[in-house]
Amino acid sequence: MKGAKKRVAFHTLGCKLNFTETSMIARSLDTDYFEKVTINEPADIYIINTCTVTEAADRKCRQSIRKTIRQAPDDAYIVVVGCYAQLKPEEITSIEGVDLVLGANEKFNLRNYLDRIEESSSNKVHTCNETDLLAFTSSYSMGDRTRSFLKVQDGCDYICSYCTIPLARGGNRNQSIADCVEQAREIAGSGAKEIVITGVNIGDFGKTTGESFLDLLESLVKVEGVERFRISSIEPNLLSDDIIDLTAAEDKLVQHFHIPLQSGCNRMLAKMKRRYNRELFSERVSKVKATIPDACIGADVIVGFPGETDNDFNDTYRFLEKTDLSYLHSFSYSPRPGTAAFDLPENVGKETIAARSSKLQRLSERKKFDFYRKCTDNSYRVIWENRTKDGFIYGFTDNYVRAKTHAYNVLPGDLSHARLTDLDENGIFNVELL
Repeated sequence: MKGAKKRVAFHTLGCKLNFTETSMIARSLDTDYFEKVTINEPADIYIINTCTVTEAADRKCRQSIRKTIRQAPDDAYIVVVGCYAQLKPEEITSIEGVDLVLGANEKFNLRNYLDRIEESSSNKVHTCNETDLLAFTSSYSMGDRTRSFLKVQDGCDYICSYCTIPLARGGNRNQSIADCVEQAREIAGSGAKEIVITGVNIGDFGKTTGESFLDLLESLVKVEGVERFRISSIEPNLLSDDIIDLTAAEDKLVQHFHIPLQSGCNRMLAKMKRRYNRELFSERVSKVKATIPDACIGADVIVGFPGETDNDFNDTYRFLEKTDLSYLHSFSYSPRPGTAAFDLPENVGKETIAARSSKLQRLSERKKFDFYRKCTDNSYRVIWENRTKDGFIYGFTDNYVRAKTHAYNVLPGDLSHARLTDLDENGIFNVELL
């Protein structure tokens, strides 16, 4: 690419994995030729990394694309990449002003496409077939003084009846533990104190290389300079006793598990083609709490899956009510073309879904309050992240409780032992430094 530097702006939608990959893609652009700016600044090139997990995610992507085009200079080059671009490129190209669409593999070759901006080309869509989604492209985020995201795995071999992720990202694959460790060392060298281990189904790590997720954790905790590692999410059937026991034994593994549930009704779990029943989920939560009493445990729940009756939902609600969880993330079912659930009958009405979601949200707030009440007056390690205009510096405990202090001898990246004293009106703990 010749001439003055091109100003490039990135905007990312969706999961932590997308943010991790955006960071890597941005670093792949040579600073001799490209200058990174924010999405709200005038730029020559705008890159939008998309999500397609639900219809709402698709809609948000289209809105973001249109907003970017409206705000961009008339001669700006608009590139849309990622999961939505992989699955529905024709919807994106129907938006006037989009110049280039890159799918799941192609987004990692962005630099090559940008080098050919000046070339006249009628083919603005570059995606691959699902069967070609075989390569693993390593990624980790940089630039945050306290936290980095490390991608260790991609794709998924689980064919849940509602999910498009295997279509958008392909089958399960991973890089080696040696590569993960080397990247963790590079992150440590940048000064980041916490690494969040990310992927699509990270508990299934190791099939490509003949290793295991437990092996990975045992190797990562030996990396010097990183204070803690956080597991982003892990399926209940992959959360083994050994992983729980290692988390209890290793200070570097935080006491926080996010475990997808999706339904507390076994009939619904079978229709969703999940690989466990609620009894296994309950047993896993009980094992965590018995081993790590202060652990924070969150769960995902889908509301309104086709055929979910009042009895099914009430079954889920009662199960969640008695399960020792710290919070819930509830999602409205979204029919996705290409999935087995798309043609299922007995769709649940929007008003019913909204009422059920509201009920779960209230339950989640109660569970979070109960969890915080149990944490009050206890002492935890806090990694401090940022100081705001109100004079407070904020951070998270090992068990994912947000905390704050006015202490001016505490800096971003510092690790402190602190006692949680009382909650403010925003649900953030004031602390006493120890």
